[in-house]
Amino acid sequence: MNKQLYAFIAKEGRAGPVPGPLHMIKVTRLNGKAFMLNALYIETVESFPDTTITLTTGTKYVVLDPIDEVNRRIVNFYQSVQLLSNPHIRGEENEK
Repeated sequence: MNKQLYAFIAKEGRAGPVPGPLHMIKVTRLNGKAFMLNALYIETVESFPDTTITLTTGTKYVVLDPIDEVNRRIVNFYQSVQLLSNPHIRGEENEK
């Protein structure tokens, strides 16, 4: 992996607008090991108090990252692939 891209992922916790399998968010397992998770497959993110991510496949991951940080990374991912470009999807009442 390109050093600049790796540095960006390490800093932002996501791969950004690079096409392909790098459209993922970085999260950290309870044992401290970081891994990349495809945000398109995330169904729910809950706090029990540990942050638990449930995928559409039913697979669950318990991570160290706070729920607010995981949600921020998911939103950033969707914005990077322009899935949140429609104001109605973003929750805005009126287009500007």
